[in-house]
Amino acid sequence: MELKPIITVAAKEFRDRIRNRWVLAVALVFAAFSLVIAYFGGAQQGVVGFRSIEVTIASLVSLVIYLIPLIALLLGFDAIVGERERGSLGLLLALPITRLELMLGKYFGLALALTLSTLVGFGVVALLLWKHMDVNALFHYFGFIFSSVLLGLAFLSIAILISVLARDRTRASGMAIAAWFFFVLVFDLILLGILVTTGGKFAGDSFAWLLLLNPADVFRILNVFSLEDVRTLYGLASVMPASLGSPIRMGGVMLVWIVFPLLWANWRFKP
Repeated sequence: MELKPIITVAAKEFRDRIRNRWVLAVALVFAAFSLVIAYFGGAQQGVVGFRSIEVTIASLVSLVIYLIPLIALLLGFDAIVGERERGSLGLLLALPITRLELMLGKYFGLALALTLSTLVGFGVVALLLWKHMDVNALFHYFGFIFSSVLLGLAFLSIAILISVLARDRTRASGMAIAAWFFFVLVFDLILLGILVTTGGKFAGDSFAWLLLLNPADVFRILNVFSLEDVRTLYGLASVMPASLGSPIRMGGVMLVWIVFPLLWANWRFKP
C-alpha cells in the first residue's frame, strides 16, 4: 500500500465537497442549530439565553445523535457503488492504485470534509459563547466537539461498508437510511423493551455492554459521563458502571467502530 494514491484520491474527494459548497452548508446547519439550542433551549421554561454548559451539551447531544449519523451516511453511501454504477470503477482500478488505496482515499477525503464542517459549525458557537464559559466549560465543550467528530467518522465507516456491500445506489441509499433508523431509533427502543419486559432485571453490566454495540450510545456515554449534571439528567448513571463510562475507554470503543467497518469493507471489496 502506497500513500501517494491515497492522498490523491482523498484530495479529489475533498475538493469536490468544497467546490459544491457541501462543507459550508453542513457547517451552517451545525452552527444555526447549535446557536438556537444554546440560546433558546430553555424557552419552554420561560428562560432565554445561555444557561450552563451542562444544559447546552445535554441539548446538543440529542441534536448530534440525530443529525451527524444521517449526514455521514448520506455523504458516503455511494462512494464505491456510485463509481461502480457509473462505470468508472474499472477505469480507476486500471490505474496504478489498489482497491484498498482507493477505498481509503475515498474515506479520508470524505472524513476530512465532514470533520472540517463539524469543527467550523460548532467552533463558531464556541467563539460566540466563550465569554459565557470558564476554562472548565470550554474544555467540556471542545471534548463534545471531538466526540462529535468521532461519531461522524464511525458512521462514515459504516457508510463506506454499505457502499461496498450494495449492488447499486438505490439499494445503498435504502441500506443507509435503514442503518440510521436502527442505530438512532430502533436499537434503544429494543433495549428499553427488554428492560421493561424483564422488570429491570436485565439492568446492570450486561445492559451496559450492549450499549457499546451502538456508536450513537457510545457518543452519548462519552458526553453524559463527563458532566455530573448531564449524567443525572439522562439517568444513565443507574445502568452504566462508572468504570465503563471512562472517556478513554469509550474513545477506544469509538475507534473500534471507526476501524472495524473499514476492515470489513476491505475484506468484501474484492475483484
